[in-house]
Amino acid sequence: MRAVRWFIVVVILACVCWWFPLFHVVSLKTAMAEKAATTFNATQFAETFWTNQLPSALEKTVTAKMLLPAIQSDAAAAKKKFARSLGLGEGYFYFLRGAGKIISVSDDEIILTVTENSTNAEVSLQTGLIFGNALRDGTGLLNGNDFPNSQDFNDVSAALNHLVETRVLPKLREQAKVGANISFVGCAAVDDESNDLKLLKVIPIQTTTE
Repeated sequence: MRAVRWFIVVVILACVCWWFPLFHVVSLKTAMAEKAATTFNATQFAETFWTNQLPSALEKTVTAKMLLPAIQSDAAAAKKKFARSLGLGEGYFYFLRGAGKIISVSDDEIILTVTENSTNAEVSLQTGLIFGNALRDGTGLLNGNDFPNSQDFNDVSAALNHLVETRVLPKLREQAKVGANISFVGCAAVDDESNDLKLLKVIPIQTTTE
């Protein structure tokens, strides 16, 4: 009887393990494919964002002709009305569009005057290597809470910066000439108001040169 009982127990355990295995044996190729499918791809995300989500927001920006006088009149009020902030630290961002005349060109920036009949430097389009989070955070379209971890969010920033470096800046550098008229849309980071508000440093997202 004892042998029969043990046999029954063994059969039951075998059935349980068959239907509910303790582990699965998969090939290395399958395991790598499953991991890749669940790994966040910042480059792909940035590409989709750039192509599908960002274009519709470009016309919903504040104009430079409205923003610059507002900053000169009352920087605090302009910040409250037009800026975007993550709530971390004192830095904030402007998402703006405008048109102006090129008055200076260098390897790292293109200087514009945007106020009618003015000859003063008012906007600097950044044309060197792009760093920071102005593109990611300045549009107000992306939220860090929507990403599983901060590294993924940082990777998106780097991927967006790379898109500007490879898709926007080469053509801009080629076409930018002193005296030419240019339209632009971009983001500016303000970390130090005493310096950054004197000449807005704009990372261009879209430009048109005439």
